[in-house]
Amino acid sequence: MKTHEEVEEYLLSYANTWLDFPFGEETSVYKIGHAETGGGKMFALIQNDSKPLRISLKCDPNLAELLREKYETVVPGYHLNKKHWNTILLTGQIDDEEIKDFIRLSYNLVAEA
Repeated sequence: MKTHEEVEEYLLSYANTWLDFPFGEETSVYKIGHAETGGGKMFALIQNDSKPLRISLKCDPNLAELLREKYETVVPGYHLNKKHWNTILLTGQIDDEEIKDFIRLSYNLVAEA
């Protein structure tokens, strides 16, 4: 999952998800909830012009710290609550299945909240 299109397809494969641009066209925000009401909760953000591609995901605070220690491409959430969000640079350091696991965790954390 190196391209925005690949990641977006996976993000939108989850139930009740939709794409929004509340921060402008440069940031794709993926939400859980009803698009027609304009509500929903963010579970993923992508900086559209980033190279390498950057995705921000919600994470358990303890796991977030462990992932930052383990991977140099996992950093505190860019412009987000750094305790609960990680930004992941998709450079290939982390394989696709693990990225999908991080996305699934973010989706579940937000869906259960």
